[in-house]
Amino acid sequence: MQKLSLSQSLSQKLSPQQIQFIKLLQVPTAELDTRVEEELEINPALEEGREEEAAPEREEFEEGEVSSTEDLNVEDYLGDDDFSGYKMQGDGNYNDEEDREMPVAMQASLNDQLEAQLGFLGLDERQENIAKQLIGSIETDGYIRRELDAIVNDLAFAQNIETDIEELEELLSQIQQFDPPGIAARSLQECLLIQMERKSDDLEEDEVIQTAIRILSLCFDEFTKKHYDKILKKLNLDDEGLLKEAVSAITKLNPKPGGISGGLVKTQYLIPDFLLSNTDGEFDLTLNSRNAPELRVSQSYSEMFSAYDKSDKKDKKLKETVSFVKQKLDAAKWFIDAIKQRQNTLLRTMESIIKFQYDFFQDGDESKLRPMILKDIANEINMDISTVSRVANSKSIQTDFGIFPLKYFFSEGISTTSGEDVSSREVKNVLAELIDGEDKKKPLSDDKLEKFLKAKGYNIARRTVAKYREQLNIPVARLRKEL
Repeated sequence: MQKLSLSQSLSQKLSPQQIQFIKLLQVPTAELDTRVEEELEINPALEEGREEEAAPEREEFEEGEVSSTEDLNVEDYLGDDDFSGYKMQGDGNYNDEEDREMPVAMQASLNDQLEAQLGFLGLDERQENIAKQLIGSIETDGYIRRELDAIVNDLAFAQNIETDIEELEELLSQIQQFDPPGIAARSLQECLLIQMERKSDDLEEDEVIQTAIRILSLCFDEFTKKHYDKILKKLNLDDEGLLKEAVSAITKLNPKPGGISGGLVKTQYLIPDFLLSNTDGEFDLTLNSRNAPELRVSQSYSEMFSAYDKSDKKDKKLKETVSFVKQKLDAAKWFIDAIKQRQNTLLRTMESIIKFQYDFFQDGDESKLRPMILKDIANEINMDISTVSRVANSKSIQTDFGIFPLKYFFSEGISTTSGEDVSSREVKNVLAELIDGEDKKKPLSDDKLEKFLKAKGYNIARRTVAKYREQLNIPVARLRKEL
C-alpha cells in the first residue's frame, strides 16, 4: 500500500532578469557590443542614445525576485557554453576613441592554400578530386588521422570514384611536399621526418641532418623518452656532440604544421575591461567606455503603451497589443538595469581586488602578490562567490605595467617556516628558478625539489611540487634531461 507524506524544503530560483544579469556579467568587453546589438534587433522598445529625461520608474520586483546577486548560487542555471571565452591574442593595446568594430586580420584557410598548390602537380580531373578528398581529411593541426581505406570508401560512396590505397599513398606523398612543411602527415614521427628530409635535399652531405633522420627513423621511441645512451648504442655513435646537434635540429621542427585555426585565421585584439592609472600613489580606476553603452527606452513605445492602456480594455486584439507593448517595455527597462548593475558589480569587484593587492599595483612586483581566493573578495563586497568567479574568469585590467587577466591575482596561500602565508605564485616562481638553474644532465626530481623548497622556508609536499610543476608546463625530470 502506498503511503502519502508531506515534506517541506526551501529553494531559491533565479528570475529571468537575474539570469540575464549574470549572463551579461560574464560577457567580456570585446563581446558586449555584439550582445547589445542583438538586444536592439529583437526589442524595438530599446534604442541607442542617451536618455533625455528619466525613464518611468520600473515596478519593484515581485516577491522572490531580487535586484542583486547576493547569496545566489547560479552554477545550476548557467552552463559553460553560455558565452565564448576570452581571446587573449594580439598586443592588447586599446584606445577609448577607437572605432567600435574589432580589428580583424583575415587570411586564406589552410585548405585553400593547399588546393592552390595542386595546380603544380599536373593532375587529371579524377586525380585532382582524389587529392582534394585527401586535403579535406587534413585536421586543423595539419595531420591526416583518417585511415586511407576509409578515405577509399569515402570516395566510392560520395563521389563514385574507384581507387585503392596504393594510389592514395602516391598522391599523399606528393601533397606532403606542399607548404607548410610536414603537412598531411599521419603521425608525429612522419611529420618530423618529412620536414627533416626536406632539409636534407639542400644539405645532403650534412652529417647532423643525416643523423637526425636516422634518429627519427630508427630511434623515435628512445628520442621521445630522452634515452640518449640507448640512441648512441643503437646508432653506434661515438660523438655525443653530433648527437646533441642532431637532437637540437629535431626540436626546432614544427610539430603542428597546420596551426590551430583550421578555418579563416582571425587575430582579435584583447580589449581590457578596466583601465588603471597610478599618479603619485593615487589610483584612478575606470571602466572601459565600451562597458557603458548609451541605451534608452523608446519614447514612442512608452507613449503607445500609455495610449493603449487608457483605451477600451474589452477589445481582445487591443489587449494583446497592450500586453505585447508592455512586455517589450519591461524587457528594455530590465536590460538597461542589467547593464547598469553589470557596471556596478565590475567596479566593486575590481576596487576590492586593488585594495587587497595594493602593494602589487604600486609597481607590478609579482613577489608582492598576497594569497587571495574568490571567497576573500566575495566576503568583502558581500556577493556570492559564483558572481566574483564570473568576473574574475572573463575580465582583464590594463595597468601602467601591462594587461593582466583578473584571475592572475588569485592564488592559494603556502605557509612558511616563519609562520607567514605567501602566494602560490611566489612558490611557483622559486620552483621555476630551481629548475632553470639545475644541471640538465642530472635534472632535479620532485623529491629533491621539495627538499630545496623546504630549505628555502616553504612548507610544501611533494605532490604539491608535482602539481605546480605541471601547471607551469614543466615535464618530469627524465624528460628534462639533456646531453
